[in-house]
Amino acid sequence: MSDAAPVNRGQMRLWPFLPLLLAYGCAVGPNYKRPALDVPANFRGAPAPPGTNSLADLPWWGIFKDPTLQDLIRVALTNNYDLAIAVARVDQAQALLEQNRAALFPQVGYEGALSRGRNAILGNPFFSRGITASTIVGTGTVSWDIDLWGRIRRLTESARAQYFASQEARRDVMLSVVSQVAQAYFQLLALDAQLKIAELSTNSFGESYTIFSQRLEGGVVSKLETSAAEASLDAAAATVPDFYRQIVLQENLVNVLTGRNPGPVPRNHTLLEEQMPPQVPAGLPSNLLERRPDVREAEQTLRSANAQVGVAVANFFPNLSLTGLLGQVSPELSSFTAGASTAWSALAEVSGPIFQGGRLVGAYRQAKAARAEARARYESTLLTAFQEVANNLTSIQRLAETRVQQEKAVRAYQVAVQVAIQRYLAGRASYYEVLQEQQLLFPSENTLVQTELNQLLAVVQLYQALGGGFGADTIPRP
Repeated sequence: MSDAAPVNRGQMRLWPFLPLLLAYGCAVGPNYKRPALDVPANFRGAPAPPGTNSLADLPWWGIFKDPTLQDLIRVALTNNYDLAIAVARVDQAQALLEQNRAALFPQVGYEGALSRGRNAILGNPFFSRGITASTIVGTGTVSWDIDLWGRIRRLTESARAQYFASQEARRDVMLSVVSQVAQAYFQLLALDAQLKIAELSTNSFGESYTIFSQRLEGGVVSKLETSAAEASLDAAAATVPDFYRQIVLQENLVNVLTGRNPGPVPRNHTLLEEQMPPQVPAGLPSNLLERRPDVREAEQTLRSANAQVGVAVANFFPNLSLTGLLGQVSPELSSFTAGASTAWSALAEVSGPIFQGGRLVGAYRQAKAARAEARARYESTLLTAFQEVANNLTSIQRLAETRVQQEKAVRAYQVAVQVAIQRYLAGRASYYEVLQEQQLLFPSENTLVQTELNQLLAVVQLYQALGGGFGADTIPRP
């Protein structure tokens, strides 16, 4: 009796699955781990203590309540060409992932050939003593690269990360489209308001100029006062056609964003102050890691670069591949299915590098440098995100204070114009005093409109900087 231990029958049953076990062995190279990041406890400019709720938790239709604006955004999310390009890139990345993942599985193929010739086999010259013969071949092949060191798995990991990165890029474009349409729409409303102010000021200065011209003919006022009134009229009238020009350009921009030909944009002439959301909480800075699409895209790119380091490491190790063939080879069709015509082969092949002149070392160093670049881009993207949020929070806060003071200034100038008119009607002042107050009122009204617009733009930009609408449906149901 032999002293060798008996072979366990359970172990024998595992032998046919040995290649499968080897295929899912170790994967060399570093596993991905999110870098340690210096995330602040709160955004600069945000009220303390920070709340967990954020403006970005709301979907875009919960931020922009104007029905006209909502319709424009819906159309843009359907027709915008930048978004269509981003969607196509997602499809490409998904197809590349499927290609890389396919290498994990056995590749099965077939081949067939029929030939007839003299001194030839399958069309190739071969000395056969002048015999004319036919050859029929039908084979099926199986090949499998055993992923011993995880090279294919690392390639698949890299492709999967690129696929996720393309999805985040699509979300980033979607959020950008929403923000661009909202900003263009608000700028259009501001131009409408400024055009109205320009037309009213032109009418007012026109009335003043008429009065001064009449009084100049009567010798009551001087040429200086009449010229000042004329200059104010011409300056105000010159702004009207320019505002019409800007409105047309802005309408064309809105149409391009919505994927339509240039043309007028129907809109409700809603005042800008009615568009302002009541509260703009920022939430926690750490939420940007999970919400903001460009930050998530940069991290997926870093994950892909990290997997490529594993691919470079795996290239130093030998490759094992299995190849099998099973088919029929026969000189006659009648005997093609006979047992004697069966052909088969099995091959296990090992290949690996010995001397590559530094090529593999260079590829490894390149992969590590690409990972370092991706990490720096990730950290830079996150730092920029913190900056954008802090900037817009500060802008919203300070613009709100500016708007309060500017509203007071407008009201004061309006009172001054009314008092000047009353003094003129009572004969206690000249109409030149009315003209002077009007010259101060209308620019102040324009400044107030611009301040209100800047407030709205800062809210939109904050919503975008926070990665707004994460997890919400792209387009709301009607």
